[in-house]
Amino acid sequence: MLFESAVEAFFISRAPRKDSPHTVAAYRRDLTAIARLVAGHEGLESAALPCSVFTAKVLRRAFADYAATRAKSSIARAWSTWNTFFAFCVGDGIVEGNPMSGVARPKLPDRSPKPLRGEDAAERLLTAIAAGARKARNPWLERDLAVVATLLLTGLRTAELLGLSAGDLAGAEGEQRLVVRGGKGDADRVVPVDVPLERLIAEYLVTRARRLPGERAPLPRRSPLWVDHTGEALTRNQLQYLVKQSYRSAGIDDRVERGALVHALRHTFATKLGQSGASATEIMELLGHRSLAASQGYIKATARELRDAARANPTYGFVGRLMGGDRG
Repeated sequence: MLFESAVEAFFISRAPRKDSPHTVAAYRRDLTAIARLVAGHEGLESAALPCSVFTAKVLRRAFADYAATRAKSSIARAWSTWNTFFAFCVGDGIVEGNPMSGVARPKLPDRSPKPLRGEDAAERLLTAIAAGARKARNPWLERDLAVVATLLLTGLRTAELLGLSAGDLAGAEGEQRLVVRGGKGDADRVVPVDVPLERLIAEYLVTRARRLPGERAPLPRRSPLWVDHTGEALTRNQLQYLVKQSYRSAGIDDRVERGALVHALRHTFATKLGQSGASATEIMELLGHRSLAASQGYIKATARELRDAARANPTYGFVGRLMGGDRG
């Protein structure tokens, strides 16, 4: 069978998995990049490559060229893609064996959490924002405080936060939640929102109505939850700048691990939950990870357990005091 035909059969076999468009595109890029290198080495057109040409020796050479200009993470991802592809080919009888066992795979460093350093870092950050320490051309204290507090108290990823719509904040007062859609692996989840964060978001929405009088009230469900001073959806670059400037204004920019930035708030969320006694299952569920380590199994926590785990975050107590509430 020709390689191109095998690739199409591979994607047809994966269709029931409902891979996200990003996953499918990444698989295609990895398959195409290595196939082109093999075609060049073998003096063939990519469209004319038979699956039988992909021996361990041929693939080792292609991956050696591929690795010359790419990071370990990219090489490892491409290796995984090809290994998955050949596992399908073996199962479907297209080839007799998986040649990827003969191709070296880079060993990636352990990805340890990178929370803000220092027990008081989150509190200093929120205090500085609430005091208006962050200087901006169009200052919006309530929006900035609600955004950073949401990241610290929900552990959302950048894309998840920016993808929130007004309708994703649901539930009665005191029992609100964020419906996070299309997380990693294209999976949705629900994240509890306790009262102090509820109040911060509500205050932000009040100031938003004053700043943007042309907006309809209540907001349409599909309206972006987080916007800039013009009413446009907040962008990734704007969020990164907001967070970076907030670190600087709080005097904690030296407590942020290199390359972490917004993700440091997600790691701080998880770290504080762990310190407060939340279980691994609860933390993984709140973070939107797809599984626990095989030795631990996967036990889905109930909605009440998730809310209790989120409420245990000590930063919630601080936000409550910051807002003048009586939560300890």
